[in-house]
Amino acid sequence: MLAMASALLARPKMLILDEPSMGLAPLFVEKVFEIIQDLNRKGMTLLLVEQNANMALSIAHRGYVLQTGNIVLQDTAANLLNNPLMKKAYLGTLE
Repeated sequence: MLAMASALLARPKMLILDEPSMGLAPLFVEKVFEIIQDLNRKGMTLLLVEQNANMALSIAHRGYVLQTGNIVLQDTAANLLNNPLMKKAYLGTLE
């Protein structure tokens, strides 16, 4: 959270976040993602790398799934959340 605040002091047009939820309590994870959404609503572009696929896709416009350095899936976030392969392999849900 401190790194994110430090980066924002420079008033960037784009912010790249690598695993912003790592090591945070669930309550703080929710707050960080609320801040990310708010920044995006205010016009900032964000590139988010996150292993919590459900949380990331719930706020993203687009998503890309990487496996061993290769893009194996890409689509709108909503479509990825509803993709059966994505659900089985990355979201921990089966239908």
